[in-house]
Amino acid sequence: MGRIAALAATLLAAPVLAADGPGADDLIVPAEGRTLDEYLWVRRPVVVFADNPADPRYVQQMQYITDRADALRDRDVVVLTDTSPGDRSAIRQALRPRGFMLVLIAKDGSTVLRKPFPWDVRELSRSIDKLPVRQQEVRDRRAEGQP
Repeated sequence: MGRIAALAATLLAAPVLAADGPGADDLIVPAEGRTLDEYLWVRRPVVVFADNPADPRYVQQMQYITDRADALRDRDVVVLTDTSPGDRSAIRQALRPRGFMLVLIAKDGSTVLRKPFPWDVRELSRSIDKLPVRQQEVRDRRAEGQP
């Protein structure tokens, strides 16, 4: 079994899918049956699209995410995955990806970035940290004495 196939098998077997709604603590949830409106002002969706879960770009992106999950949790991120283009989820219809695509959505529902290739969590974190709502969250934490 090749490295990519082994990573895909590991990711597919990992128990990271949320059973509850948008307030759940789980980081990675399937996009099927969900809408972006569920996360408005609650979480920052990062949507990862691919034509199938064995796409090497999808596997690499999910590895980046699982390797640095805490950095994303600290920023109120939820990762929505959609690897079934035939299912035409509401999120897929709204964002209209072609093949692999990574999309970062702000808490206000605006699209912050769209990338046709995997992006490191460090770069995602930097993009999130530049958002006005995130900067206010950091200021509020400091005022409350939290790190």
